[in-house]
Amino acid sequence: MFAVVEISGKQYKVSPKSKIIVDLLETEIGKSIEIDKVLLKCEDDGSNCQVGQPYTGDKFTAKVLENIKGDKIRVFKFKPKTRYARTKGHRQNYSVIELDTF
Repeated sequence: MFAVVEISGKQYKVSPKSKIIVDLLETEIGKSIEIDKVLLKCEDDGSNCQVGQPYTGDKFTAKVLENIKGDKIRVFKFKPKTRYARTKGHRQNYSVIELDTF
């Protein structure tokens, strides 16, 4: 069984007991969250699919395992002939969640 859920405005394909990395959630580590925005729910072979309009009405629970930082992204700005060069870095914060009930 798999489903497509919406978390923080982004869509993720999930299955039971799967771990996914989502944008940072304002939830403490070890706490459970409820995912009620289920867009699609299907069996593994593609049969018996429920398509939401926009949501199916199902609810899943997930547990926040940890908060992590992503890889560093470097941004370099350069303007020729004016001696202008700037380097900036950015690291995005993420949460790792695991689906409990499906």
